[in-house]
Amino acid sequence: MSSIGVDQGRERIIASWLLLCCVMIFAMVVLGGVTRLTGSGLSMVEWDPIFGVVPPLNQEEWQIVFDKYRTSPEYQKVNMHMDVDDFKSIYWFEFAHRLLGRTIGTMFLLPFLFFLWRGWLRRALIPKLVAMFVLGGLQGALGWYMVASGLVDNPHVSQYRLTAHLVAAFIIYGYIFWVALGLLSTPPDRPAASPARLHTGTLLFLVLVLITITSGGFVAGLKAGYAYSTFPLMDGKLIPEAIFLLEPRWHNFFENIATVQFNHRLLAMLILVSGIALWIHARGLPAALRLRAHLLLGMIGLQVALGISTLLLHVPLALASAHQAGALVLLTLTLYLLHGLHQART
Repeated sequence: MSSIGVDQGRERIIASWLLLCCVMIFAMVVLGGVTRLTGSGLSMVEWDPIFGVVPPLNQEEWQIVFDKYRTSPEYQKVNMHMDVDDFKSIYWFEFAHRLLGRTIGTMFLLPFLFFLWRGWLRRALIPKLVAMFVLGGLQGALGWYMVASGLVDNPHVSQYRLTAHLVAAFIIYGYIFWVALGLLSTPPDRPAASPARLHTGTLLFLVLVLITITSGGFVAGLKAGYAYSTFPLMDGKLIPEAIFLLEPRWHNFFENIATVQFNHRLLAMLILVSGIALWIHARGLPAALRLRAHLLLGMIGLQVALGISTLLLHVPLALASAHQAGALVLLTLTLYLLHGLHQART
């Protein structure tokens, strides 16, 4: 086998490993949403990156962990009715979330060291992989920084920190996915026609998706999805009267439940309209790229339907989790189309 064939085979193995990490991060995002929706995120009041992988193993250890939780504002103001058995039902979600995070770190680090030792990594790829690992470690610290905001006086995490933690997860996922696509792609013998305007439009659409995800973080952080459970009207109007109650006015965009939910609705409609426009302009692309545009448009429709259904049905766990997962699928398909357009232009 030629050296080129060997290098391509190794890069496909590395890409498969990165895609496996993406799958695990996807599961992490979904589990994080379930942890938040079940009110489990503040059940572990300590951060122990080394020995925190071991859960309580007997009744005495459970009682010790529960006694620590009883000192938290969430227990004292919200869950004072809980006993040890009730506590276990929320503890396991947060424990699984943290354990999965550590597992992802291990699944990334060990193969990375192996590939580095065997000399499989191109020099240009090494700093990208190092950046991924560092970002993952910082994401873990950011997660604890988020949890710590709910362990002081108010038993609710800061919507700013929650949004930062959520958006960081999406960015790390997107970065790993993009690098994996680059390793899997082979340049076409003859570049396909890929209008620069369509490439730019897809890039702008990606920015809109990330802004909407950020908006969704504030909806989650303020529990704004539980208010105004009608669509398209809010309190009987297209634009609710409470939209600018706070002063200074810019606070409304991050702290006013009415404004935060209205903005998320508006951004969702912008994504729908923009996605249809992208799909129309992609009709002249080669079949493989048209398929990516078809998948993206289909996911946009599904995601909008999931969002409206979650709202109308008062945020059921299954639908809300599916909506959060849908946001990550939407980001994936946007990057998939953008990468194809980028490759066709080079």
